[in-house]
Order: sequence, then C-alpha cells, then structure tokens
Amino acid sequence: MKSIDLCIKLLSFVLLLSVIFELGFCREEKEEGLIMMKPVLGGLRDVIGTQNSAEIEGLGRFAVQEHNKKQNAVLEFARVLKAKEQVVAGKLYHLTLEAIDAGKKKVYEAKVWVKPWMNFKELQEFKHAQDSSSFATSDLGDKQDGHGAGWQAVPTDDPIIQDAASHAVKTIQMMSNSIYPYELREILLAKAEVVEDMARFELLLKLKRGNKEEKFSVHVGRSVGGKFHMSHMKLCH
Repeated sequence: MKSIDLCIKLLSFVLLLSVIFELGFCREEKEEGLIMMKPVLGGLRDVIGTQNSAEIEGLGRFAVQEHNKKQNAVLEFARVLKAKEQVVAGKLYHLTLEAIDAGKKKVYEAKVWVKPWMNFKELQEFKHAQDSSSFATSDLGDKQDGHGAGWQAVPTDDPIIQDAASHAVKTIQMMSNSIYPYELREILLAKAEVVEDMARFELLLKLKRGNKEEKFSVHVGRSVGGKFHMSHMKLCH
C-alpha cells in the first residue's frame, strides 16, 4: 500500500510540473538548434531611480543599434524618455526613446528581453511612435534675460506631458476627500514654456470620479532633475 501511495504522489507531482511548464512557457521557434521560448509576461511597472539610468540608457542604445542592423538604418540614439519593465523569464523592458533620423528627432517604442544570468539580450520590437515628436525643453526656443520664448502648444500624447498629467491627477486625489479615485480620461489641451531652466505646463484635463466627469485646469512645473510640482488647480464648470 505504501508503495502504491508513493507512486500516486509521484505521478501527481509530475503532472503538476507538466501543467506549470505548459502555462509558464510556450515554444516559439527553433534557432540554431535551440528551442527559443516566448517570455511569460507579468505586470508592467515603471523603472524608477538614478541607479537604473545607465542600464536603461544602455538598453536604449542597444535597441537602436539592433534596429539599425536588422533594417540597415542609420538612426542615432538620443535618450530614453520612459521605461517600464515586466518580470518574465528574465525581464522585458518597454522603452519609449528618442532617436535622430536624418537630423530630425523622432520617438520610437522598443521592447528588449534580458536574461542577465545567461548574458542574453534580444530586441523583440522596435516601431515608430505616433507622429508627434517628443517635447523637450530645448524645443521651446532659447531663453532671453531669464525668460522663455513664451507659451507654446505641445502634443497632448507626449510622454512628458502624460507624466505631468499623471502627477496632477495624483495631487488632485491627495487634496480631495472623495472616496472615489480620480481617473484621467483625456488631456484636452497642453501648453508649455521654459523659465530659468524649469519647464512649466498648463494642462486642461478631463477626469472621471465615480460616474461624474470633471474638467480641471492645472499648472505643473518640472525641474531639471525631472521632478514635478503642481502649483495651480482650478475646477472648470
């Protein structure tokens, strides 16, 4: 009886392992005699902290270099605008980066799969983002006598504008006593200017709270270090 129970337990354990591996990995293709596995995606999270900046910049450069090799392109890496990561069989980095194409800045989205213990790094996706180019403080013109070139309209889907809007929503939520969380539905208008090395944004936001939609006019500043601060908020009726 004991040997039968042991066999049943062993068989159950083998079946459990089979299910785990079936859910965790799926075969993608054979390459150079090896079975390549698709990464199993976990939740996305922002990559935060200066300790990651060198690594993330390196991944951005790698993505551009690999894209150039595959497509016989000549893009020049400029900077990483935004980075998120997913825990997979290793990590899958979702990068929004800026590269120079024929002298013009353009925004691209890339995915890089990394397995450090195998010294493995692979570009999985590289594509042009939406047509609007990324906002940068240098794009607003030269400062004169400590003043910027004035308010200018900027794309509402720019990553920096999106970050400024997210900061505003979080600040509005902190200032509110509502039990319902605010959700960003749309950035209706975005303007920016640079004053004394600080970017300032004027945004018109459509937010949802419960079943109710509200519009807020907000002013958000961004320091050279990338920190946001909301200085003005007004509920628009």
